[in-house]
Amino acid sequence: MKREKSLWIALSMAVVFSLIAGSAGASPIREATKKTVVELWSTDNEEYRIQAYEKVADHFMSANPDVDVRIVPIDEAITTLLTAAARGANRLPEIARVGVERVAPYLADGILDVDAATRVIKELGEATFPKGVLDLVRTPDGRYAAIPFDGWIQALWYRADEFKKLNLAPPISWDDIQKAAEALKGRDGFRYALTLGTDPGQNYGAQVFEQIAMSNGAYPFDKAGKVAMNSPEMLEALTFYTSLQKYAAPGPNYWKQAREFYITGQSAMLWYSTYVMDDLVGLQNGIEPTVKDLGTLTGFAPMMTGKRGGSASYGQLVVMTIFKGTQVDGAVRLLKHMLTGQDYIDILFLSPNGKIPVRTTAVDAWSKNDIFKRYPSEVIDAVVNGYNTMQRWAFAPQMGPVQRSVIGDMEGRLLIPQAVSSVVEGSMTPQQATDWLQQRVEELYAARQGEKK
Repeated sequence: MKREKSLWIALSMAVVFSLIAGSAGASPIREATKKTVVELWSTDNEEYRIQAYEKVADHFMSANPDVDVRIVPIDEAITTLLTAAARGANRLPEIARVGVERVAPYLADGILDVDAATRVIKELGEATFPKGVLDLVRTPDGRYAAIPFDGWIQALWYRADEFKKLNLAPPISWDDIQKAAEALKGRDGFRYALTLGTDPGQNYGAQVFEQIAMSNGAYPFDKAGKVAMNSPEMLEALTFYTSLQKYAAPGPNYWKQAREFYITGQSAMLWYSTYVMDDLVGLQNGIEPTVKDLGTLTGFAPMMTGKRGGSASYGQLVVMTIFKGTQVDGAVRLLKHMLTGQDYIDILFLSPNGKIPVRTTAVDAWSKNDIFKRYPSEVIDAVVNGYNTMQRWAFAPQMGPVQRSVIGDMEGRLLIPQAVSSVVEGSMTPQQATDWLQQRVEELYAARQGEKK
């Protein structure tokens, strides 16, 4: 694990310095031009997705010849590192496509242009965004820190046919997940019951763990606003999650291995976002399920019930941030274009199941995608209405601006994946891991508190 982690850090730093310096494989240095250069960092970084963004950019530039748009692919796992390096070099892009959890720390750092983001939303029409989506980016003074763009819902996908055969309950409660894992490993060709996120350099495990923790009432801060990473609820959550490794594929693993083992019939359960829906039915290029009719054999469990009887769902809202001190007017114009008409639909259709629209005006066209014909109507209804039940640590009632910033800092520093990895590989017990998390989060909280003084 240490060797892989060191390699990941080295590669991350190489990407950072090449991006900032404008060397090979990264964004070009902004040469002298009469045009306004608008740079957009995209965590949609696969080549075919970048090509689709560039096509949308070409459409925009045809109508706005004074703007030169540059799409730069970045790795989600090192977004915080990239942003810090670019900020230090006074080289922030105009726009970054990031998860909503990044917004609070960016806001606390004073690098977001809140007025510009608010302008985009108001000019597009606040009524065309679901209220729940806008609430996730709303500032205390009623403005908007970032522009919602798309999102997804997480679920535990499972082989409903095998569950029925073994008379297993859907994997919603911790007890039922445990019972299913015990019953399925090594049965009917399954090598593993499931695959856990245990890679310390990937946030996949953190996303799964957050839902498990919330289902048990475990949050990074308690109702008094104090750090609670070693609370009994958090310890129970980490103990449960890591205990499932005995039924899982050996790691370290993240979403890529989890998907592979499920679509090839080697595992019976899969924690994944709605992004996986096209993979399960063979509509994604280069991904071929070997299980016949896997889509119709698969169940969908987006809710989870913990040991203490609580429940939680989990999802992600992807946003576009506009950074201060950049070409803001060009950024505003570009984002209004990207969230309108066929160009918005074309980006959503890169993975319609993983890119649920945030504008009500786009839902009808989005819902006509062929992929949605391959699943039962109740699954599609749950996906469409997912923003109504989506929960996150950062948006619990007890979280103020500082707490939200710290939660973003935790994710950016991959603290949960590191703790999980340490427990699974045996270098820490769950108690030691939660104590380590407590210490690290207290340090982050103190640092954020110091910034306020």
